[in-house]
Amino acid sequence: MASRLEINFIRLLSRCESIASEKRGETEWRLEKYVGALEEMLVALRKNLSKPTPEVLTEYTRKVDFLKGLLEAEKLSSATEKALANQFLAPGRTPTIANERMSASKTVHMQTKARCTGEMRDELLGTGLSGKGQSETDLRNRRGVPLDERQSAAELEAVLHHHHNLQEKLADDMLNLARNLKNNTLAAQNIIKQDNQTLGQSMRQADLNFEKLKTESERLEQHTKKSVNWLLWLMLILVSFTFISMILFIRIFPRLR
Repeated sequence: MASRLEINFIRLLSRCESIASEKRGETEWRLEKYVGALEEMLVALRKNLSKPTPEVLTEYTRKVDFLKGLLEAEKLSSATEKALANQFLAPGRTPTIANERMSASKTVHMQTKARCTGEMRDELLGTGLSGKGQSETDLRNRRGVPLDERQSAAELEAVLHHHHNLQEKLADDMLNLARNLKNNTLAAQNIIKQDNQTLGQSMRQADLNFEKLKTESERLEQHTKKSVNWLLWLMLILVSFTFISMILFIRIFPRLR
């Protein structure tokens, strides 16, 4: 079961994600204070005896770092810088509380990206300071200050060019990885094929050697049996000859008295 510290941490984290999903004014201070408290509680969780598993701690750290990065991105002055900073933020992967269908930090990330994109568009078109009822004449009068528009367009083009280069580099890396994987697979197949051929030849040679050994063993067995038979007959003949010789010797030379 989760400890009291972890339960409080989850509640505060859910509250921070809820505040982050809302539109905040410049005087909003709660989120920054809450995120600082989250960092302190996260350190205490790591030192707690009944701390959660390393995977859960990693997810908690990921969500706290996302909120810190979100606050730092909001402090930037340019909409382009905010959008670029939000691109590198990594939201949490799992829901914070049980009734969430999708991770709240992912929702906050998508909302922030959409808001930064809108601010970039407004900055590019020069409509950031215009109201809903601005007339077409007011828009035409803005042509007298095209420098900011050109600068915003150049920044946006630089960001898009940067992302395009990253995508091309990623595609090239994936292509090279696939090519290397294919080459390694083909090399492994050739090595396995050669090993199978070598193994097959070794098995055939082993079968031939076994057959030769079996044949030689049979020949040796026959030769051994044949040698034993001749030796047996030779011994019988020698014993018989010795016996007959002794009898003849006794008959020819009687015992002296």
